[in-house]
Amino acid sequence: MSTGSETLAAEYLPKLRRNLEDVVLDFWLQRCLDDDHGGYLLSFDREGEFAGNDDKMIVTQSRMLWLFARLSRSDAVDGDYLAQAELGYDFLREEMYDDDHGGFYWSVSRSGDVEKPRKHLYGQSFALYGLSEYYRATGDEGARDLAVDLFETVDDASKDHEHGGYREYFEPDWTQVTEGTTYLESIEPDWSPKESGESVLDPTLKLMNTHLHLMEAFTTFYRATGHTTARERLHELLDVLTNTVVRKELTACTDKYDPDWSPRLDDEDFRVVSYGHDLENVWLTMEAADALDVSTRLFVDLYERLFEFSLEHGYDRDHGGFYFFGPLDGDATNRIKAWWVQAECMTSALRMYEATGDDTYRDVFAETYDFVEEYHVDEEHGEWHSGVTDDLEPVGRKGAEYKGAYHNGRALLECIETLESMSA
Repeated sequence: MSTGSETLAAEYLPKLRRNLEDVVLDFWLQRCLDDDHGGYLLSFDREGEFAGNDDKMIVTQSRMLWLFARLSRSDAVDGDYLAQAELGYDFLREEMYDDDHGGFYWSVSRSGDVEKPRKHLYGQSFALYGLSEYYRATGDEGARDLAVDLFETVDDASKDHEHGGYREYFEPDWTQVTEGTTYLESIEPDWSPKESGESVLDPTLKLMNTHLHLMEAFTTFYRATGHTTARERLHELLDVLTNTVVRKELTACTDKYDPDWSPRLDDEDFRVVSYGHDLENVWLTMEAADALDVSTRLFVDLYERLFEFSLEHGYDRDHGGFYFFGPLDGDATNRIKAWWVQAECMTSALRMYEATGDDTYRDVFAETYDFVEEYHVDEEHGEWHSGVTDDLEPVGRKGAEYKGAYHNGRALLECIETLESMSA
């Protein structure tokens, strides 16, 4: 262990633990547990007051299930979070699962009445992620069976054996949706105050974002079950995320693709780089490679170039932290610093420091975390602000359909465990 690692751990481990336990978890544990109906309530305004939407959407319900199950397996925090995880698991299994066709509905009412029955793989991926982590935490064979059933249902219904990857959007009976609106925002829903929205995005497109989170889910599912087909699919997704979605002339990723993986760059809104997704891709492909026993040294040059682009065009060298997104040929145009972007980028920077020993990544981690603690953390009401403007003012809700404790809770936990490993 280097002196730099020792110093970093000594300075930041206490901060990360306080942030996770006192800022993030304390906020959510007081508010999100729906003891009356099961699952989690996630709609809260900037002051932490209930903001009126008690619908339950598969993405964020599953993310909260994942977090509580993951906390239960970690020594980084005190306490046992299995009861909180069980609350989410039972709601997914009993109220959100489609008993007729398999898979999970997009959203239901607080009590479980189906409101949006269609199935997008973005949502299915998080259900698989949460179920797999719950099985790892509990050894519950029912959770394992449900995860295996979900994986096999998704693979049978949506795998594109001709072009690779997955078709994404389906009716409840797994008939592919080919026209109309989607439930998914064109870029992962952001810092804004809105609760949700639908997009007119072509539902036949393949998205980097969806495939990134499928890879994330398949990594955990394969680690949990050793499923043979999951291993094959994870290898393919690792190829997609380290090759297909990367624009080689820039070494940056784009999100939208025709079914044959031709990049869709005809629309100005598609010709953007999401810095948070590019750098989240770095550490999630590290995780996938590790699960497959593939050396991450094979990808270090790619990782360095992805960081180089994001640091040049999307990083605030005056205050620290990363902007939301920008064009392929210029600097950031959306200069909000979204909570999830900071979370994923600081995790990725710390992983790169661990992998390379390059002080650039140590400094980016420290500066980004310092920005979070100064401007995102709400010491009065708890949690992180959804976004911080270029004028350093907070914007957005504390909780919404897409904003729970997954990005920041996971980032804090992962950074704690990485620093502990580096300082052991």
